[in-house]
Amino acid sequence: MSVRKIIVMGVSGCGKSLIGARLAKRLQVPFFDADDFHSPANVAKMASGVPLTDADRSGWLDDLAGLVKCEHGGLVLACSALKRAYRDRLRAGNPSLQFVYLKGDMETIWSRHSSREDHYFNGRSMLESQFRTLEEPEPGEGAIVVDVCEPPDRIVERCLAVLSTPDRRRKN
Repeated sequence: MSVRKIIVMGVSGCGKSLIGARLAKRLQVPFFDADDFHSPANVAKMASGVPLTDADRSGWLDDLAGLVKCEHGGLVLACSALKRAYRDRLRAGNPSLQFVYLKGDMETIWSRHSSREDHYFNGRSMLESQFRTLEEPEPGEGAIVVDVCEPPDRIVERCLAVLSTPDRRRKN
């Protein structure tokens, strides 16, 4: 399998970091978590229960797009990438960037989210805001769509199987 640049996307609590880290390990590429690139102001805003705006995310998305572009040996990045405009911005200059969308419903993800500790993302209303903001990838985007109810190892195996096929931009 050739070197890949992959973004594991979805709402908070869907498993982006877990799946992203496991996928990176299997692909033997660096793993990055987009949460680590938020400004202190964005972290404080989210910790106080205030959803980020597009303006809040602007510099963050620029930093992430730069990371993806500059990492020449491949990478896996866990990033919400909730809107198509965000994904397009991340894809600019990186046309072969592959998205893996971890799809789940509000109640499943909230049940996982509510058991998390030591994370600045605060409350059900924040998760509801992310679901309202979410624009699921359309078939033309070529994202790999995986149900979050599958076990993590199965999700990783499924991603690897799709990534190893010659035409991975098939229908979702």
